[in-house]
Amino acid sequence: MENTTVTQAIQSAYPDLPIQPRTLLTVRQFSDKHAAFTQGAIRNLIFLAESRKTSRGTIQGNGLNIALVRIGRKLLIDEAKFFQWIDEQQGGTKWVLSH
Repeated sequence: MENTTVTQAIQSAYPDLPIQPRTLLTVRQFSDKHAAFTQGAIRNLIFLAESRKTSRGTIQGNGLNIALVRIGRKLLIDEAKFFQWIDEQQGGTKWVLSH
């Protein structure tokens, strides 16, 4: 009971503080956990994440950079934000499986 009170006090003092720590995965870990996404496919999405300039003008990025966390040379994928980005690519609709 006391632990719940402390948690509530922290949440009221810091409303933007996430309740659960984020799940950050390397490309390999993400691919192993979600077999539908190969390492090559994920790396291609990462390459296309940010806008880039070419001789024909600027090519808009795909927006995946919201789910990418860079720490030095290490690149990690925020799992929840990645799937949020997937939902946004589908027009914001969420798939629900019915039995």
